[in-house]
Amino acid sequence: MPQSSDTEPVTSKRVIKTIEVTVYSLAKPTERLERVVSAIENVFPGLIMDIRFDRIEGYGGPQSLLTLHKLLREQRILDTARSVIERGRVGNSFQFRLNKQAAFMGRLSFPPEEEALGSIHVSISGPEALLDWLAPQTENGEPVGEIDLEDIEDV
Repeated sequence: MPQSSDTEPVTSKRVIKTIEVTVYSLAKPTERLERVVSAIENVFPGLIMDIRFDRIEGYGGPQSLLTLHKLLREQRILDTARSVIERGRVGNSFQFRLNKQAAFMGRLSFPPEEEALGSIHVSISGPEALLDWLAPQTENGEPVGEIDLEDIEDV
């Protein structure tokens, strides 16, 4: 007669943590809706968009963060980004705002509070290592210990 341990299914102890991106912005009556959509898409391409007459919401996964990752390095604002993103940590998610006008021009700017024309609100949930991939610590302005996105998706 086989022992019970011989018949138990083998299960993996590795826990897969999903990375989810949620973005929203209000479109004020003085703004063109397509420009607000373009601002969001310039930073987060490939989001699934839910566009209403005054509110745009976008949903995506880790691939939608690649442009943000690239822009942080091109603009050499990793320290600022890390500080802002860390301050917005809530549980396993990071929440922060981006300036719509800057995003429309393909640039990043982190307003300290909601702007008169509204901001782009970003919420990213995922493993702790996500912050180290997105905005790693730096030394003399250079990233220390860059990691690959694929390495943190299955942490």
